[in-house]
Amino acid sequence: MLEEAKLLDDDIEQSSIKRTWGTSITVDGTAYATSLFWQPLQNASDPFQEVEEASAGVLEGADLFCIKGGKAPQFGICVSHEGYKNGETVGAVALATALSDNGSYVAVFKTQEGWWYVCVRNDIILSDGDMLFLSEEEAKNQFMSMMAVPDWSKKIAPAEWGIEDTEEMDLGSLLMRGAKSRLQKIKALRGTKLFVVIAISAVVGLWLLSSLIDTIFLTPTVRPVIVPVKPKTVQKAEPVVEIKPWEKVPNATTVLQNCYKGIVDLNNLLPPGWTVSDIVCSNGSAATSWSRNVGRISWAKKTLEDSGLKFSGYSFASDGNSLSATLILPKAEEQLNPPQKTLSDLQNEMNDTFQSIGVRISFAPGSAKSSTGMVYRTLQFSLDSEYDPQTWVELLTKYSGLEVKLIRYSPQNKIWHYEGMIYVL
Repeated sequence: MLEEAKLLDDDIEQSSIKRTWGTSITVDGTAYATSLFWQPLQNASDPFQEVEEASAGVLEGADLFCIKGGKAPQFGICVSHEGYKNGETVGAVALATALSDNGSYVAVFKTQEGWWYVCVRNDIILSDGDMLFLSEEEAKNQFMSMMAVPDWSKKIAPAEWGIEDTEEMDLGSLLMRGAKSRLQKIKALRGTKLFVVIAISAVVGLWLLSSLIDTIFLTPTVRPVIVPVKPKTVQKAEPVVEIKPWEKVPNATTVLQNCYKGIVDLNNLLPPGWTVSDIVCSNGSAATSWSRNVGRISWAKKTLEDSGLKFSGYSFASDGNSLSATLILPKAEEQLNPPQKTLSDLQNEMNDTFQSIGVRISFAPGSAKSSTGMVYRTLQFSLDSEYDPQTWVELLTKYSGLEVKLIRYSPQNKIWHYEGMIYVL
């Protein structure tokens, strides 16, 4: 089947495309940049090379950036001609630092400019987790799709949406107490870095010279006083067992097969007069929402109850025109799945394979932390295809270190979206 796949060229002129997202919001008189593209920062002490490489490859043409520090350092990049301004405060950094006690959360805030969607997982802003939607429906669909992912510390949404287990929070107070990171020009990195290094080196050099002169010429010689010290008994600390993340990876074959079945079950669940939206699946659950056309709540409720499927819960919006539900799936067994290739070798091999079948695949460097705080390198990937997960099992699972993170199916255009990562040496 894969040999017949064809890569279609995008013949649409960019100027004719109406943009569905915004670049900034204004809260309490302060402008905040939004909709940045976020990437993990491997070397927080010297981010310049990573930022420049991303601006030349991952987001070609990006000329502004900012840094998010903390337990999981990241950098965000954007393109100034889209409407971003040098020196503008970055909203996602302010929000992430204000909610730093909540490692994982998904949120939508209603603003004057649109609906700002932010998704942070294990202190990491997802690459598409900072987006100002101009359409409320798109923002809500994106929010509901992430509700399928378990273990959120917080779920923040407008109260008027009436979504169960969510709360509404004041955006102004959150941004006020967050860190103020500002956009900077990428091309100015080298000069700025060089100036800072020279200045610090000069100060340190003067201090060392002053200390040396004081030690040699000005400090009087003092005989050391020798006092017998009772030897201390040092207790040896128990060695910490390092469990590498790739030692307990959910079996990718099981995740792909379970998600395929769960998505098909939800797609076939059609309450009379209701239309199903995108279906999102991860290890252990699948979720979607339905929009009412001419149907009734009682018809939709009866369809779910008579389906024989096991839901962790479902809820209707306050206006009764949408229904969201999460289907429980079996958890995939964990297995040892060690890396076998370096990042560059793996990326080249996968590019060659997908070029041969005419399917576009996107890559980004990433990282994962163990329970002891050790950082392990990964290659993140995403792809869109008309083929279902069963078709991709054999091709994807040949890469050792694979972890399937998310599968999304669009019933409208019948396209499957895959996201995952592969551990590298």
